[in-house]
Amino acid sequence: MRGDAMRGLAVFISDIRNCKSREAELRRINKELTNIRQRFRADKTLDGYQKKKYVCKLLFIFLLGHDIDFGYMEAVNLLSSNKYTEKQIGYLFISVIMNSSTEMKQLIIQNIRNDIQSRNPIFINLALQCVANIGDKEMATAFTQEIPRLLISGDTIDPVKQSAALCLLRLHRTSPESLQLNTEWTARIIHLLNDQHLGVATAAVSLIDALVKRNPDEYKGCVNLAVSRLSRIVTSSYTDFQDYTYYFVPAPWLCVKLLRLLQNYPPPDDASVRSRLNECLDTILNKAQEPLKSKKVQHSNARNAVLFEAINLIIHMDCESKLLVRACNQLGQFLLNRETNLRYLALESMCLLATSEFSHDAVKKHQETVINALKSERDVSVRQRAVDLLYAMCDRSNAEDIVQEMLTYLETADYTIREEMVLKIAILSEKYAIDYKWYLDIMLKLIRIAGDFVSEEVWYRVIQVVVNRTDVQSYAAKIAFEALQAPACHENMIKVAGYILGEYGNLIALDPRSIPMIQFDLIHSKYHLCSTTTRSLLLSTYMKFINLFPEIKQYVQDILRHDSNYRSSDVEIQQRATEYLRLSEICSATVLATVLEIMPPYPEKQSPLLVRLKQKKPLTEAETSSEPFAATTANPEDGPKLAESTIHLNQPVQQQQNGLLLSFDTLESNNSFNDATSYSLPSISSPAPTSSTLQSAKKLLFKNSDIIFENDLLQIGIKVEVAKHILGVEFYYGNKTNSNLTNIANTIKVTGDLESDIRFNIEPIKTGIDPKAQIKQSGTIECLKEFQELPIINLSFYYGNVLQKVDFLFPLYVNKFIERAEMDSNSFFLRWRNLDKPGQECQKIFPAKYPMMHDDCRQKLEGFGWSNLTGIDVNADNFCGAGILHTASQQIGCLYRLEPNKQAKMYRLTVRASKDGVANRLVELLDDEF
Repeated sequence: MRGDAMRGLAVFISDIRNCKSREAELRRINKELTNIRQRFRADKTLDGYQKKKYVCKLLFIFLLGHDIDFGYMEAVNLLSSNKYTEKQIGYLFISVIMNSSTEMKQLIIQNIRNDIQSRNPIFINLALQCVANIGDKEMATAFTQEIPRLLISGDTIDPVKQSAALCLLRLHRTSPESLQLNTEWTARIIHLLNDQHLGVATAAVSLIDALVKRNPDEYKGCVNLAVSRLSRIVTSSYTDFQDYTYYFVPAPWLCVKLLRLLQNYPPPDDASVRSRLNECLDTILNKAQEPLKSKKVQHSNARNAVLFEAINLIIHMDCESKLLVRACNQLGQFLLNRETNLRYLALESMCLLATSEFSHDAVKKHQETVINALKSERDVSVRQRAVDLLYAMCDRSNAEDIVQEMLTYLETADYTIREEMVLKIAILSEKYAIDYKWYLDIMLKLIRIAGDFVSEEVWYRVIQVVVNRTDVQSYAAKIAFEALQAPACHENMIKVAGYILGEYGNLIALDPRSIPMIQFDLIHSKYHLCSTTTRSLLLSTYMKFINLFPEIKQYVQDILRHDSNYRSSDVEIQQRATEYLRLSEICSATVLATVLEIMPPYPEKQSPLLVRLKQKKPLTEAETSSEPFAATTANPEDGPKLAESTIHLNQPVQQQQNGLLLSFDTLESNNSFNDATSYSLPSISSPAPTSSTLQSAKKLLFKNSDIIFENDLLQIGIKVEVAKHILGVEFYYGNKTNSNLTNIANTIKVTGDLESDIRFNIEPIKTGIDPKAQIKQSGTIECLKEFQELPIINLSFYYGNVLQKVDFLFPLYVNKFIERAEMDSNSFFLRWRNLDKPGQECQKIFPAKYPMMHDDCRQKLEGFGWSNLTGIDVNADNFCGAGILHTASQQIGCLYRLEPNKQAKMYRLTVRASKDGVANRLVELLDDEF
């Protein structure tokens, strides 16, 4: 389609490029569209050249972003031409601008069928490319017989076979349920792996790999042929495949695809096939040791691509100790390579090798190299993989060294990986603890070094271990008391020490350095520096001290009577102070000792730390197999006990209760005082998500993609894209089981005012999902009016012939339709002053729920949809910004101001909107998110 071949097209493109403004471009386009429309209507004798020229102009206009509503029939007429250039333009137009008209599509399908059944290979290739580009359900249904027949026919030339295989692959990916392949074709498709033309074999292996994932038993005969083909490529020299040699590497793409195909099956049962495969893998490892034949990076990239895929297959087979050790040694050499990507890939693969019993010891030999990489590596992603590898290679023999190295690095580690490192250190120290005193030393040091990144699950676990082991309670009280004496003591350390001393402070009370009054004064010196949650815990500690040390009862009562507690503005503090004071006054020593008796051992449960680590990132096989021991009462000499049952990693941790003490109004129905006044760690169970938890989590509030529902059978994700008042939405339904999910049906239910506020246009969902597969459902959501309620998604399907029904809230919030607005200081304050009518403003003061970090606040406000205008407020810590809420009927201007008070740990949020009630709704969405 050269410019000199169609002069009119070249002139039109030149005119468009020379336009000085958008208006001039529109005028030129409209003029051309009018001319083309008139020519199509008036001149019925247009020849193929003229049709081709005008269709090209329409295609160019469409690619500029303008809608085209005519010219389809002329493009279809070009498909019937016997000239390649005209047929090519017709197929190009149809592929790019596909009309949804049933009549038009049937006409297109008939023309495509005519070309596929012709004997012209060029026309056949054009037709196959068009089918692949459109790739919808109708195309798959229409050509489910012709294309496979074309693929396996002996009369089909190689380029056409290659195109047919890739076309089938495309149809299989987009509409697998519509593409039905006869079982008699299976063997003939598999034998394409032996095709002499490497292009056909490369395309065929991609198709077979996709078919294998759908039905592995039907295509298991491909293993022998894949091994045979791989052997012929690996053992040959690059001169044997001159047309398919890439920088001295024979057919690297085909090798990689064959190696991936073999990873779908277990090691071959046939001894001769397995021996031949092992020989191939051994040869690949040998070639990796040879000097490079070229200094160009393409040569090393091609060779390493084959090598890493071979190593992945070795890890997948996990049965050849020699190959596993060799692979580990080869990766160990890459750890010292100058190229960052190689070091990253080597660390990632070694994490998998560390899970094998055959190669675990070989991986441990590189411990020092990995530790050095952790300390000296520039790239944070490589350091992250080094941490993962240290975690994977850790066992009882090297646990102390690895934990100590990770603790040392933690002090200077990147903030993005600190919380994950804390979890991994806690898991390793618990699982491989030689004695529990070492474990407690490590955990308290961990809290001291990285207090801000220590999650609740970590210090809960410390307390569980101490409560369940009588032999370390005295030592725990001693080191907790010493930790409190540090000038700067993190709040998590205060919580742990307060709990332990409240229970076991009497065990160190005979030491003159830790008499009861010193313990009490030391703890209380930290009281006024803590949050409400920690103060509540410390009040419980004081109450425990009354039972442990009656001589300081008066001092504790004075603290409880103090106005800052007895008349505190915080309900939790006031309630505890009032009830504890009254309890200490009316109860005798015997009753008080019964009420405040020592905590009983916790039931043996799995550690929740792996669950928390799963939430941070997907776990490798090594991590899922590293179950930490439950808190038990076994002897230290016996070593830690492994939990008997597995941890459910696919379920979230239950929302934790604030503080460690249950308030009196949350008691069980028996209302026993012992339960009320004893410490009680929140239950770390793993319930399935409910609509209420999803609503409280406010999914999609700050981001445009998330998991909105998940259970043991199904995972539903969502991705949205906003354009003014219309929201493009894609639902992704993932089948987590090994069985088909059938008869899927879903509806989005709207009630009350929501029916007139939102309009849904969602395409029908596919009726089935294959095992471990995913389907997509697209559509749009139109905001007609600002709304408050949430829609409900009703989903039903059959699993194992049993009807399953799921109802959950669709977390669609009005802020998804906010477009950020930029303005200067004068414009901002002018509009702010104009929005002063009743109902246009909402202001709320609330306590900080999360650490008050400036960047976190900025990211949330921008993720909410607002702009962040700098230089507007005189206080640099404050946030100001604007946005426009788009609905179908109007645009609502919104302004906000967020003022953090770090000393009081409070926020003041003020929102003004041009329509009454909108500001109130926006504040409701944000007041518990900071």
